[in-house]
Amino acid sequence: MTEVIIDIERPNLTGYQKDILYCNERFTVTEASTKVGKTFSHLYWIFEQANDTELINKNYWWVAPVYSQAKIAFTRMRRTIASYRQYYRINESGLFIQCPNGNTIWFKSAEKPDNLYGEDVVAAVFDEFTRAREEAWTALRSTLTATRGKCKFIGNVRGKNNWGYRLGVRARSATKDYKYFKLTAWDAVDAGILEREEVEQAKIDLPDKAFRQLYLGEALDDNANPFGEEFIKKSIRKLSTQPTVAFGVDLAKSHDWTVIVGLDQHGLISHFDRWQSDWGQTTNRVIQTIGRVPAYIDSTGVGNPIVENITRACSEAEGFTFTSKSKQEIMEGLASSIQKGDLYTIEEMRDELESFEFVYSSTGVKYSAPEGMHDDIVCALALANAMRSKPKIKLRVL
Repeated sequence: MTEVIIDIERPNLTGYQKDILYCNERFTVTEASTKVGKTFSHLYWIFEQANDTELINKNYWWVAPVYSQAKIAFTRMRRTIASYRQYYRINESGLFIQCPNGNTIWFKSAEKPDNLYGEDVVAAVFDEFTRAREEAWTALRSTLTATRGKCKFIGNVRGKNNWGYRLGVRARSATKDYKYFKLTAWDAVDAGILEREEVEQAKIDLPDKAFRQLYLGEALDDNANPFGEEFIKKSIRKLSTQPTVAFGVDLAKSHDWTVIVGLDQHGLISHFDRWQSDWGQTTNRVIQTIGRVPAYIDSTGVGNPIVENITRACSEAEGFTFTSKSKQEIMEGLASSIQKGDLYTIEEMRDELESFEFVYSSTGVKYSAPEGMHDDIVCALALANAMRSKPKIKLRVL
């Protein structure tokens, strides 16, 4: 039998990347700013661990908050090993890569924590852990018990009111097993990963709160959430039985949901509905629901004919197009109403409201749900609030 030797060259890693990857502690918790090389370096680490020739037929996990993020990591690794493809079994549908020694790297979603119970897992990376539920870590921790497997947590800071922040606090004060790392954009500048001019320009372009959290990794009390988690909690009430005075409708795009939110005169939720169906059924359902009650309907990206059909049948309904500016204005209006106690929510809206945040892209700051998550409920609620707050114009004939 001919022995095949595969030479895998270790990439150039920064000093801080080496410190994190090769420290002796079993668990590392890294809270980092954006674009400091945490994903790249940890993808290499889990790949290197799985190719350890001393272990065979074991499992290695890359865990991300949602499926789409897990698939992005899988795709990056698949591309990286393209030149060695003939030695690896790559399964697109199962999101796993099997190494020549029989070890398998699995890319998993934390959306359903029960799926994170397994066996023979000797190392794991929990990517963007601050965006996942604590139950996912509970399941993963159980899975690593029998093997005394290692786990490396990497993610952006998301305020102080979450389990990820508490895990970081624990890691900072732990005397064994845990080690804490914090990476800022300035660390990446010093390491040559980011250009100083780019970071300085971002400081000018971004609101102070956004820059401090996204680039300096500061855990702010109210997170990057525009509403404030404490205000969201205080706003939760039961569904109102009073008549609806304003509707907000977010029409489905791609895999999203259509959502209708209604508010009564006191700002309480009087109607809430969420579904997926074809455009014909959706149009009829929206028309039957809103009738002659004032309503804003999101017309962004769905085509004018659908909104026109609804507004033709519903005389008080209007289309609303989300742009970067209009979305910022409408979300700031929603935040103001929630924080002033002029608008109330229901428990079913809580998860989306708490996960909603400002994010930084190449075009600047925008309000959005984290990648892979939905913001249909938040958008419908913001539209209903905007319609309820819209000045009523009355004409007088003199």
